[in-house]
Amino acid sequence: MADAAAPPRHIGYIVDGNRRWAKANGKSSREGHYAGYEVLKEVLFATIDGGVHYVSAYVFSTENWRRSDAEVNAIMALLLKMLKSDLPEFLARGVRVRILGSRERLSTKVSRAIDRAEESTKDCVAGQALLCINYGGQQEIADAVRMIVERGVEPEDVTPTLIEQHLYTPDVPPCDLIVRTSGEQRLSNFMLWRAAYSELLFLNKFWPDMTKQDVTDILEEYTRRQRRFGG
Repeated sequence: MADAAAPPRHIGYIVDGNRRWAKANGKSSREGHYAGYEVLKEVLFATIDGGVHYVSAYVFSTENWRRSDAEVNAIMALLLKMLKSDLPEFLARGVRVRILGSRERLSTKVSRAIDRAEESTKDCVAGQALLCINYGGQQEIADAVRMIVERGVEPEDVTPTLIEQHLYTPDVPPCDLIVRTSGEQRLSNFMLWRAAYSELLFLNKFWPDMTKQDVTDILEEYTRRQRRFGG
């Protein structure tokens, strides 16, 4: 049994409920996403301050391209803001910014901002903020298998360890805990490989309503879990 009293190494957040929060509060979807963006920074930093070294956030999935152009553009503008305008805050806190996901369909502007943010923060050691942009768990595994095939690896040499070594940012460990807001209870293609033995926590509140106290409560809940990893 793992020692759940220690802080988790990796918490993954499925950011959900921005649009429903906006509707419930008489605001536009754009305002809902902005509120979620403001909360995202607070939750990332509070989780790292709580002793968690890797914090991933599912902010734009491969399926989110199905939304309207206006909504996609609004989300991308907020991602650019975080990668550019908010970069000094990540640097001041010593937090490394990394992106998980495919670069396909991302604009040149977004791709360049990703490169700059990752390069600027590469020596930060306080914790890692892993933003999942144009990310899909199935696509991540498919991309890993494609790389292995391109290397000419023999079928009998394909192992879980080998696949793991070809995931996006392969040094990032499995999720100890995955938290989803908005009351929905599913993974929605998030961290499928790293979720094999994750603890799951579903919160009945929209993402923009998250607070630092919620992060404290999440970490306390994790200490009450007994992890057996199939044993």
